[in-house]
Amino acid sequence: MPPADYSAGGRSGRRSRRGPRRPPRRPRVWSLRRMAAGPRIASVGVMSHASSTPAPAGAQAAPPALALRGLVKTFGPKVAVAGIDLDVPAGSFYGLVGPNGAGKTTTLSMATGLLRPTAGGAWVHGTDVWAEPLKAKRLMGILPDGVRLFDRLTGEQLVTYAGLLRGMDRDTVRERVADLLSALDLAGDAGTLVVDYSAGMTKKIALASALIHAPKLLVLDEPFEAVDPVSAANIRAILANYVSSGGTVIVSSHVMDLVQRMCDHVAVIARGQVVAAGTVDQVRAGRSLEERFVDLVGGRTTGEDLSWLRT
Repeated sequence: MPPADYSAGGRSGRRSRRGPRRPPRRPRVWSLRRMAAGPRIASVGVMSHASSTPAPAGAQAAPPALALRGLVKTFGPKVAVAGIDLDVPAGSFYGLVGPNGAGKTTTLSMATGLLRPTAGGAWVHGTDVWAEPLKAKRLMGILPDGVRLFDRLTGEQLVTYAGLLRGMDRDTVRERVADLLSALDLAGDAGTLVVDYSAGMTKKIALASALIHAPKLLVLDEPFEAVDPVSAANIRAILANYVSSGGTVIVSSHVMDLVQRMCDHVAVIARGQVVAAGTVDQVRAGRSLEERFVDLVGGRTTGEDLSWLRT
C-alpha cells in the first residue's frame, strides 16, 4: 500500500516488494439477484464512505479506491491530459464529466492500465497500477470506450471466458453467468453470437464481463450509451446496490441529469485538467449540474451565425 503521498516525488516512488502483513479479508458474497433487488442487501465487508464510525486511534486511513497523481499524457506535441490529481473515495458512486476531447477517456485508460502515462501514476486501493498491474487489475472491472469483444463467441461463451480468464472455477462461473445474463435481460440471447448483438446488447454483455469476478472497483466509460431506457434503469439498480454493498463505481457520461441523480461525487474535466471535484452538491453549488458544467468549461454559443438556417 503506498503512503499518503502518492506524488511522483513522494515516498511512493520507492517501491518495496514486501509490505506489512494484512489481516485476512472477509470473503465477498456474490448475489447479483440480491444486488438488483433493492436496499435489503447487507454490507459485505467494505465500509461505505458515508459511515460516520471513526477509525481506531493510531490506525492508518484506508486508501482511496482510485488515486491519481500528476497524471500526464502527450501525443507528440498535443497534451491530452495535463497533470490530473484525483481521489475517488472507497464506496462512492463517482461521476466523471467533461466536453468532447477533454481527456476523460484518456484519463480512465491510464488509470486502469490500458494506456501508459507520460508522467504520473495511479493506485487502486493502494496498489500501483503500473508497478503491480496484475494485482491492481484483479481489483477492477472495466468497461472501456469503444470496447472490442471476441464477437465470434456467443454472449454466454464470452462472459464464461471472462470468468475463466480471471481464474474462477467453472461451477462459480456457470452460476454467475446465469445470474448476469438474467439481470441484464440477455438470457434469451445467451446462445447468439456477439457479432449479431445490437449496440446496446454489446454494451450490456461487456458490462457482464466486467462484473463476473465481483471487483472492488468498476470503471465504466459511457455505460448507458445506446442502451434502452428499461435496460438503463436495470443497470442503475445493479450499480446502486453494488455501491451500497461496499463497491466503488466510476462512470463517465455526457448526461448531466443522469450524473446528478445517480452519483454522490463528481469531477469536471476540461482541457486535460480537473476544474472542479467533490460531492455533487459541492460542485453544483445550488444550481443544476448542467448549468454549473457550462460555467466551468465554457464554449457555449448562440448559433446566431446560422441565420440562414430557416424553413
